[in-house]
Amino acid sequence: MGEQKALLPFGGGTLLEYQLHSLASLEQVTEIVVVTGFRPERLRPLIHFEAKAREAHNASFDGGKVTSILCGLRAVPDDADAILLLAVDQPRPARILRTLIESHEAAMAPITVPLNEGHRGHPIIFTAALLPELRSIDEATLGVRAVLERHADEINEVAFGDPMVRLDLNTPDDAERARRMLGPSV
Repeated sequence: MGEQKALLPFGGGTLLEYQLHSLASLEQVTEIVVVTGFRPERLRPLIHFEAKAREAHNASFDGGKVTSILCGLRAVPDDADAILLLAVDQPRPARILRTLIESHEAAMAPITVPLNEGHRGHPIIFTAALLPELRSIDEATLGVRAVLERHADEINEVAFGDPMVRLDLNTPDDAERARRMLGPSV
């Protein structure tokens, strides 16, 4: 992308600010753990601006995505009800997050995932009972995917007609497509 994805212009601010605002606007979200890695000093002012957010710094960020997921999971309180796992480069409007959280609460399934046109998307919500299992993931065993596979028969799939649930920003074209999908305010 040529710069830190979290700092990409998005929604009148940065991508990180957009994600924080979407998550913080939901009453069910009581705490947001933002995992930082490369150049955390550039992100800290944005994180500290949101009252529900706190930082967990991953000093081993160059070790792969699983190291960041584990860093975030270690920061989740043991008395949490659920964990919503969302990467900063997967912008989701509050309406999608709300629908997914409400479905997770109603289904009482251990895992909830969004589905669009037969394909799973993000974020993924895990019941806190899976926290010990999640904290034992590693790259060699496919990380979170292994947990999904072990609980394949217990997943609550929530169908969305909105392709946003599968959006992942890996190129400048992806970011522009996301801005168009979300409308003129982004």
